[in-house]
Amino acid sequence: MGLDDRGALTTLRAAVDPSAGPDGVIRDFYTRWFATDASARDLFPPDMNQQRAVFSRALHWVLGEIVDQRAQEPVAFLAQLGRDHRKYGVTAAHYDTMQRALLGALRGHFADRWDGAVASTAVDVVELVIGVMRGAADAESGSPYEDGTVVDHIRATRDVSIIRLQLDRPLFYHPGQYVTVQVPQWPRRWRFLSPSIPSDGDGAIEFHVRSVAGGMVSTAIVGETRVGDRWRLSSPHGGLHVDRNAGDVLMVAGSSGLAPLRSIIMDLQRFAENPRVHLFFGGRYPCDLYDLNTLWQVAAYNPWLSVTPVSEFTTNPPWAADYPLVDPPRGLHVRQTGLLPEVVTRYGSWSDRQILVSGGPEMIAATKAALVAKGARPDQIQHDPPAP
Repeated sequence: MGLDDRGALTTLRAAVDPSAGPDGVIRDFYTRWFATDASARDLFPPDMNQQRAVFSRALHWVLGEIVDQRAQEPVAFLAQLGRDHRKYGVTAAHYDTMQRALLGALRGHFADRWDGAVASTAVDVVELVIGVMRGAADAESGSPYEDGTVVDHIRATRDVSIIRLQLDRPLFYHPGQYVTVQVPQWPRRWRFLSPSIPSDGDGAIEFHVRSVAGGMVSTAIVGETRVGDRWRLSSPHGGLHVDRNAGDVLMVAGSSGLAPLRSIIMDLQRFAENPRVHLFFGGRYPCDLYDLNTLWQVAAYNPWLSVTPVSEFTTNPPWAADYPLVDPPRGLHVRQTGLLPEVVTRYGSWSDRQILVSGGPEMIAATKAALVAKGARPDQIQHDPPAP
């Protein structure tokens, strides 16, 4: 039955579940690939832990969507993944060896359980993944990346920096999308960042970057970025968006997860009439709500926008004195205290809204679960899939 066999698809999905740990199918896949194609190893950083985790999450998500008979999004996701992999220098020959290695890893994992149904479905899944990626890459003729120069670095909080660049050539993306970024401190380690402003025809672009514990690239960006640094950006991903004809909107942003929602809000200012947008912007401490002044300025001139600041704690830590004051200006809703999902759902289910959620994986999962428990439909909640 191949891709129609939901039982076999579920079995394959469990085999690549990232919660199962670092060993298993994905580690075996990369080991096989690099052993049979030495040139593939040069495409990736020396430490493969992050790469394995990212690929595992992506493959797990794709299989889950196929199990649920939602093929459109994973196919689009894989196509974008293929276009984006051009920045690594992936060639048609690499896709050939990748396909053999991935199928070999699956066959080795199942061993004596490699029966007709699982084997047939695995072959179809691998052909779909590799085929869509290869086809999309072959069809793309433009440059796989754009370079730019850092022109400003604002340390907004202890953990968040605002980085502004001037690109050599404009990079076109839809508000709400994210791009892959390579910084000079960590060559060959691409990080996914969301522009916080709409695409600019003159090549200006801005990112909000939060330093994540254990995150080598994000920590380097926040702590070491200097004006004049050269960054490389590649293809946009993601589909967060607001349909201006589909009713009012709820946005929920955790920390620097504000960036893609901010870009959408900035873009909506182009129109005379918009659906009502209510944004909950959350952080651990009040000082983490670093962009309240900008949000206040936008809301002051756009009555369709409402902003509710949320913090887990009512007071700031001592180190907050080193950073700009971010108390909510007059005109914003009074800051609420508590966990972001709990505060959002105090107001009801929001089941009559378009819902966009952006932040860390745990925050997204908790917010989505809280909204669904209150009565929102899962299919009305937008959030980005795992970054490839």
